[in-house]
Amino acid sequence: MSSFLRPAVPGPHDPMATAGAPAPAVATATATATATLGRIPAQYRPISSHLAIAPPVSVVIPAMNEAENLPHVFGTLPEWIHEVVLVDGNSTDDTVDVARGLWPGVKVVKQAGKGKGDALISGFAACTGDIIVMVDADGSADGQEIVSYVSALVGGADFAKGSRFANGGGTDDMTPIRKLGNRVLCGIVNAKFGARYTDLCYGYNAFWRHCLDSITLDCTGFEIETLMNIRVVKAGLRVQEVPSHEYLRIHGMSNLRAVRDGLRVLKVILREKGVRRAARRGPAIGINSPRGEVS
Repeated sequence: MSSFLRPAVPGPHDPMATAGAPAPAVATATATATATLGRIPAQYRPISSHLAIAPPVSVVIPAMNEAENLPHVFGTLPEWIHEVVLVDGNSTDDTVDVARGLWPGVKVVKQAGKGKGDALISGFAACTGDIIVMVDADGSADGQEIVSYVSALVGGADFAKGSRFANGGGTDDMTPIRKLGNRVLCGIVNAKFGARYTDLCYGYNAFWRHCLDSITLDCTGFEIETLMNIRVVKAGLRVQEVPSHEYLRIHGMSNLRAVRDGLRVLKVILREKGVRRAARRGPAIGINSPRGEVS
């Protein structure tokens, strides 16, 4: 299974494949220009100078005490996004109030559990968009890159995986020991699961919502990113890496601990190698029912 995009064919998960729906999910600049002539459905939304899409896009942002960073994070988000889902990890600062001031329509989910994995699962359950994008709240991700992720998805990928080490990507935040650990862990995943990833432990990803029907999310910590990267490959989903640049956290201290979290990631990798597909099939945790209070 290659981690790079295979030629896409219409399938049961393609949102435009239903009877009576427009066939393409993408409109080119020329097609967009003909909208005034009535040849392009009104639901297409331009997301760049040469691309317009129909599927609504939800952005999930897990946050705990990130009030100082949110102005930058929200400031980079494209205006055409369908919804922003902020998962608040019981913040003691003004994270929620700041988010509502920056994006009046933001959907706030009060996290019931603990950990980044739990927060993301809660956020996914609250999303209504066909495309879901994962963005960190520390200011390390550039929201303007979302167009690249969405382009990969409407171009045929099921899962658009951010990579700091693909051609065009980069990082300002990784120490040498973290780079080494990421490379080793990435190599193990590639060898054991037949992937061709250039990056493993990176949280900037996007995917069609239907992917949640093919993978089970059953961990609550930072290692959920690795778990998703492994299970999309095991499920046979079409994965495309998207070059991404990781910036330094703007304010505050990271909860990431290289050795501790690296060992947790390794544990997930070893566990997944021994799990058969049939044994892990089932509805993704929290997807079929709300998790936490939504406001």
